[in-house]
Amino acid sequence: MPCEGKYNIKAVSKMLGIQAGTLRAWERRYSIVQPHRNEAGHRLYTDEQVYILKWLVNKVNQGFTISQAVDVAQNGELYKDTSPFSDENTDRAAEMSNQILEALLSFQERKASDLLSQAFSMYNLEKVIIDILGTLLVRVGHLWEDQKITVAHEHFTSSFLRMKIGQLMHGLPSDPYLPRVIVGCGIDEQHELGLLMFTLFLRRRGFEVIYLGYGIPEEDFEKVIGKVQPKLVFLSCTLSDPALKTLEWIRNIHDKYQETSFGIGGSAFGHISLSIQENFKQFIIGSTKEEWDNWITSKLKN
Repeated sequence: MPCEGKYNIKAVSKMLGIQAGTLRAWERRYSIVQPHRNEAGHRLYTDEQVYILKWLVNKVNQGFTISQAVDVAQNGELYKDTSPFSDENTDRAAEMSNQILEALLSFQERKASDLLSQAFSMYNLEKVIIDILGTLLVRVGHLWEDQKITVAHEHFTSSFLRMKIGQLMHGLPSDPYLPRVIVGCGIDEQHELGLLMFTLFLRRRGFEVIYLGYGIPEEDFEKVIGKVQPKLVFLSCTLSDPALKTLEWIRNIHDKYQETSFGIGGSAFGHISLSIQENFKQFIIGSTKEEWDNWITSKLKN
């Protein structure tokens, strides 16, 4: 189901500091943002659309004409700009991440949604994903491992984040010149939020992603690889035991699929010895978007 809009044009105008008539003119002339319409025909904008508009406003404030800003965005620069709103600092992003987590652990879904919407209106998409949602995911993982939250807390938080990340992924275009990618959880891994984050990272870079999630038997995974013949396969692990099993599985099968590059990442690697990581370094993709980009670039050159 498509993500429905929730901000009317008056609210977006106030958030961005531009006239509603300007928003309507940009929509009519450039079509870069097409808000949903409710039954009365009123415009309703999504978080993603507000982000795009704020990015454009920032470019105009830097001296671009709106047509130049739209051209830059459509040439693929929209999501590469990681700090278009540099007046916001990391401490504030970390504070918002903590507030969202506190709301979720108190089962306050509306408050968490409002805070996340506020984050989208303040920061670019990259910063929300990495500094806010990414930080939140790490904290949830640690709380779960330390048995400081219940199964109910973990399921509620996971359900909320899965829905929000899924909404962000919906409608992102894929580049037909990029290869298909398979992503899934590692062997015996049950937590897929880190995988969803990485999938969003790939989708925003234009990759067509075949998302398998968790619980796929090893033999079924191999059948999918054989059928699809992807250029890249990524697996995510949050716990060390599944990570070690997955590394061994990859080492046993990667020669069988010589045209496919296998990568594994996730918070599990903060608990695995450096000696083991060194033995499997060709498969480990790292934990930052720079490391992910570097790994992908190196494999696409092969």
